[in-house]
Amino acid sequence: MLRSFLIYLSKAAWAQSIVTGWSFAWKAASRFVAGSSIDEAILVVKALNAKGINATLDQLGEHTSTSLEANRAADGIIVVLDEIQKAGVRSNVSIKLTQIGMGMDDEVCRANLTRILERAQKYGNFVRVDIEDTPYTDKTIALFHEMLEKGLTVGTVGMAVQSYLFRAEADTRKLVEIGTTFRLVKGAYKEPPEVAFPKKADVDANYDTLTSILIDASLAHKTELSADGRIPPIPAIASHDEKRIEFAKSYAAKVGLPKNGVEFQMLYGIRRDLQDELAKEGYPVRVYVPFGTHWYPYFMRRLAERPANIWFFISNFFRK
Repeated sequence: MLRSFLIYLSKAAWAQSIVTGWSFAWKAASRFVAGSSIDEAILVVKALNAKGINATLDQLGEHTSTSLEANRAADGIIVVLDEIQKAGVRSNVSIKLTQIGMGMDDEVCRANLTRILERAQKYGNFVRVDIEDTPYTDKTIALFHEMLEKGLTVGTVGMAVQSYLFRAEADTRKLVEIGTTFRLVKGAYKEPPEVAFPKKADVDANYDTLTSILIDASLAHKTELSADGRIPPIPAIASHDEKRIEFAKSYAAKVGLPKNGVEFQMLYGIRRDLQDELAKEGYPVRVYVPFGTHWYPYFMRRLAERPANIWFFISNFFRK
């Protein structure tokens, strides 16, 4: 119930106006958000790179309401790609399609995604398209195929998949046939019981099933992390759950997939010890580095995911 309430709050404009007005709220959010500007975010990426860890930069924002907002968001993402290239850091980019127009004007979204991917392709970089809640799943997959038809390869754009969805296995099996790279997550949205597993044990079991599918695909397609740290292999196992991580390591070793053929992804500010440990073991590790002024929805979903995050937030409330 608490998780559902926090996810509701993440979409509530009235709650956003209250929480973002609290001076201590940004202090708490900054544990998970790498500053408000691209310059601050690049400094974080450089520090991660110095430890042998790669990054994916996410300019925060979603559900724009006008074409002007969507176009400005796309402009900002292109600046992120420019700054990665200028700084020479080991990072790619993650985006949400509702930030660049999906759901508001799909033609605007299509045009914005095209120009973002063309810039990424120019630099030999990579853009991860995040999967949002289920009203956008079919549209996202359809638009992904459109981009491939335009000549923007699976080396330029990848997808994400949420293990709490019933449809996840079928979507994954179909898309890995063409070598699609995936970020595998459990899922951070509130979904109705007719589309998603309600029990954690079932979500975890499906996560492991999807992990094995992605690892098998990486072996079959012979994918590995690119030398510059930007283009990932097919499996990006995005989890802080040590049991899911151990399953992935064990299964990859069992089928003979080299360490460079699977990537582990974690969120900025969460389980730095585990990030460092995996990197020292020789696995590619990529940290999801969000930044920007539109931090509220992202922050609320982090609170919904982990009770420990809620206590961190509350402790700051009483220190304000």
